[in-house]
Amino acid sequence: MTTDTEIRIEPISAEHIEGFHKALDAVAREREYLSLLEAFPLEETRIFVLGMIEKGNPQFVALADGKVVGWCDISRHGFPSHAHAGKLGMGIIPAYRGRGLGRRLIETTLHAARDAGIERVELSVHADNNKAIALYEKVGFVREGLARKSVRIDGRYKDAIHMAFFHE
Repeated sequence: MTTDTEIRIEPISAEHIEGFHKALDAVAREREYLSLLEAFPLEETRIFVLGMIEKGNPQFVALADGKVVGWCDISRHGFPSHAHAGKLGMGIIPAYRGRGLGRRLIETTLHAARDAGIERVELSVHADNNKAIALYEKVGFVREGLARKSVRIDGRYKDAIHMAFFHE
């Protein structure tokens, strides 16, 4: 298996779209961490990624032996009054979790967000995802609220915690 030092974090590019799509689909199909239960069709994913690149929104992938094993992105809000803020999404395929990769990805993406003028980064995390919550708090996110029964997957309801990070 690839060592952590061999896992590169790079800005996403068109050549990573299919790998990103596969990684997103793998995490979504776990039906545990994302609200998405399967990836959007590849063409929709391609449009999303190319749009993110065109808009200058931070989006990074983690690559192990050229394969996408994780991602982190921040989509800037569209309304002018909210353009200082964006929503974070991220995921790591199961074999690469618990090795500090999430922290590397999120710190890289937050740094790029600051450089892009995004002052507030928001996210929602399932309230039972303790490892993700701990990571977000370690890098400086604060809890802002609780959305009860925010998600329903296979008849199970989950609360979501809303969190935010501020570049001062």
